[in-house]
Amino acid sequence: MSSALVPLPIVLPLLAAALTVVFGRFRVAQRITALAALGANVGISIALLVRADDVGVVTMDAGGWAAPLGITYVVDRLSAIMLVTSSLMLLVVLIYAIGQQGVKGIHVGFDPIYLVLAAGVSASFITGDMFNLFVAFEMMLAASYVLLTLGGRSDQIRAGMTYVVISLAASALFITALALLYSATGTVNMADLAERIPQLSDGVRTGFSLLLILVFGIKAGLFPLFFWLPDSYPTAPGPVTAIFAGLLTKVGVYAIIRTQTLLFPPESQQGTALLVIGGLTMVVGVLGALAQDDLKRLLSFHIVGQIGYMIFGLGLFTVAGVSAVVFYIVQTILVKTNLFLVAGLVDRHTGSSRVSVVGGIVRSAPVIAVFFAVPALSLAGLPPSSGFAGKFALLDAGVEAQQWWIVAVALLVSLLTLFSMTKIWAGAFWGEPESGDRAVIAPEGSEPRPSRGGPPLMVAATGITVALSIAYVVFAGPIYGLAERAGTDLMNPSVYIDAVFGSDR
Repeated sequence: MSSALVPLPIVLPLLAAALTVVFGRFRVAQRITALAALGANVGISIALLVRADDVGVVTMDAGGWAAPLGITYVVDRLSAIMLVTSSLMLLVVLIYAIGQQGVKGIHVGFDPIYLVLAAGVSASFITGDMFNLFVAFEMMLAASYVLLTLGGRSDQIRAGMTYVVISLAASALFITALALLYSATGTVNMADLAERIPQLSDGVRTGFSLLLILVFGIKAGLFPLFFWLPDSYPTAPGPVTAIFAGLLTKVGVYAIIRTQTLLFPPESQQGTALLVIGGLTMVVGVLGALAQDDLKRLLSFHIVGQIGYMIFGLGLFTVAGVSAVVFYIVQTILVKTNLFLVAGLVDRHTGSSRVSVVGGIVRSAPVIAVFFAVPALSLAGLPPSSGFAGKFALLDAGVEAQQWWIVAVALLVSLLTLFSMTKIWAGAFWGEPESGDRAVIAPEGSEPRPSRGGPPLMVAATGITVALSIAYVVFAGPIYGLAERAGTDLMNPSVYIDAVFGSDR
């Protein structure tokens, strides 16, 4: 029965997307369909996580064709963790979107495109085939371009064009890498590649490893391939920016983790290169954030910085390092989604997202202030936040591996991140606006209610992400235990390979 659940996180959103097109003139029905599909995805993902953790890797061969000839879907602990996290965030952000514009106010194409994006995200996590990973990335690209430009403003179109050009370049590199992999090994099935790539020469293996880091590094926003991100994300509608910030770059990180740990033997893993890239990504991200005044653009640079921490942990190529990455990536998804939802509330409440323009939010809307304080502390890694637990695990793994320089860089970046968050807190929340008299924006036909912080659904959705972030640190022990089991599996590729092909072959 559990195998039958495996394709549903892809199939349900696609079916719901078709239904929302049919219900285009009936916005309430459209919205109920989308919520039901994403809500069901949360339940299915949790069931798959329980199954993968209790019994082991869950697989399903599409059409009954066994690997490597057929298309195989694989849910191990990492896949299941990412499925649960992404499905939760997709559902929460959809609730936020309903609250922001109302059932009738949002674009008729939002729901079907959003559901296609959800299907692409799920497909990226559970596919066991490199070509299908490419297809999943293209689903996300097509959907994300539409969502980025929804509204048709000139700045959105310009930023969207930059995003799509860079993404298409990455896609061209990806399909080229697939062609080269197939010509060298005769397969694109990940489990099969994991057995055949070690038979290639050292130079060829190294070349493939670096090429895949380049391909997925563009999508993840690694240094020096991140330049598109701070320009593209801030121009999108609030809910779109939140889900992009929380999920899309993490799909790229997931692909790097999966391919580098599964496909390449230890002698071909690019540990030093990844550590250097991770360190540079951290530093550039936080320095870029310090130079910004616009809240969304500032937070976009912090996306880059936090990706650096993940690559740092992966570059250690130890069970402790990879386990810390799994723990940290979930925490970052929660925190970044939360911060961008708060940025949307600030923009709606004040009419601006510039830190130097807005001010006094802690007095006029204390709810927003609380919602910002929790993830801000977490992003900076201060105890007792979830960010502290994640960064402590990464730093401990770095110390254990005796990579002192990257540990020092990570600590410095954490201090600069704290300074950046303090800048926002002191300016936007406690400071006075430049005009001295800030207008509160309220929906048309209603009176401003600044103390509430925004429409109830927007506030409730943001509150859910805050609660999840707090719960993450409360249950940090069991969650890290799960992450450690996932990290152990990742550093032992035979677990994945045996699940796909069968241990008795």
